[in-house]
Amino acid sequence: MSKYAPLAEFLKEQSPVVFSCTFSEIEDVLGFKLPPSAYQHRAWWSNNPDNNVMTKTWLTAGFETMNVNIEEHTVFFRKILSAPTPIEAATHPKGMSDVTRPFITPHTAHHPLRGALKGTIRIAIDVDLTQPADPEWGAE
Repeated sequence: MSKYAPLAEFLKEQSPVVFSCTFSEIEDVLGFKLPPSAYQHRAWWSNNPDNNVMTKTWLTAGFETMNVNIEEHTVFFRKILSAPTPIEAATHPKGMSDVTRPFITPHTAHHPLRGALKGTIRIAIDVDLTQPADPEWGAE
């Protein structure tokens, strides 16, 4: 049994799709301090299963990390649709992001940025958009 097993159990009990934890909350769950590199390097929190044993723990529990804030000592966990098996976690391509795995996200009919710029451009009524912007351009 891994020393990170309490974290896996903690994650499996969580119902929100995305939630945050402080590093100290994670240490409370584990019962010991995280290594100094967890406090110094964002890469320690990457979702690359070859990174460290703890990474395999959260991936196998069905979560991935995101929005790691080293200064504030916080990390977000996001639920993934299907937890990879330990074999899948071990064979996940190095250096690849986890965007290829499906995530649980609310269904939306349109992309969230659709309409984000609505109303930022106004065209005067007497402007003909089919006319060349510079009529002399073609003469050169």
